[in-house]
Amino acid sequence: MKHLTYIFIGMITLLVSACNLEKEIDIDLPDYEGRLFLECYLEPGQPFTLLLSRTSPYFESFPSDTAFLTNILEDGADVSIRINGEEHHLQDELILNPFTGKLFNYYSLEVVPENYEDDFELDVTLKDGKKITATTRLLHPVKFDSIQVEFAKNDTLARVLAFATDDPNTENYYRRSLHVNSLDSIPIFDFPLDDRASEGVMVFGSFYDFVKDDKVINTLYTIDKDYFKFLQTIQFAISANGNPFGQPSPIYTNLKGDANAIGIFTGLSYDRVVTKVE
Repeated sequence: MKHLTYIFIGMITLLVSACNLEKEIDIDLPDYEGRLFLECYLEPGQPFTLLLSRTSPYFESFPSDTAFLTNILEDGADVSIRINGEEHHLQDELILNPFTGKLFNYYSLEVVPENYEDDFELDVTLKDGKKITATTRLLHPVKFDSIQVEFAKNDTLARVLAFATDDPNTENYYRRSLHVNSLDSIPIFDFPLDDRASEGVMVFGSFYDFVKDDKVINTLYTIDKDYFKFLQTIQFAISANGNPFGQPSPIYTNLKGDANAIGIFTGLSYDRVVTKVE
């Protein structure tokens, strides 16, 4: 009986291999309508900056010239941010931050005040009169307790451990990033997390990747739930993008108004420690 089963499986395999299972099909995709995408991060002591752009079709080829920026950047908007009765207007101007490599198209020389008590209110009026609004608040940053460098036994490679204390009585959200030598490099780690498993103590590690004289930059952002959900859905969307069986993930947004925009308006409170591997 076992031999007959093997023969049957072999015959099925031969029949399937003889079939032509490839067939080209044409799918008519609907015309794509771009959506406005806004990012504004309030960092105390730093100028007000905002990026307002328009999304592009998924299957559109990536352009090789600078005209691409002209096509996706949304100009001509009236942008203001209010805090404690004071209004800050952002000019329509293309700015590149040389330290982080971030690009913005709305900018103000006025700096974000270190105000943890009042709401920041965003008000954007587009050229067609439609509005984008949002509200956020700065959070007090949680600081690192200590940074430790540990070398592997009988080796010249080291890892870095970062320790921080979390308040177990409140619901907190964080973003941890780890760079080497400069902030404009690709981070080794960059992810959001909540404090459900912290039990009051957070320990962030690394691989044994560092050598003598490396400058390891640990950053711990204290973020709100909106920014946490925004980062999570961005990661889910990236994962689904590379998986043909993955379910599409919509991007979470805290923006309101009749402009049908997505994105995030949030504060960036953080503690950053640069450690030289000795």
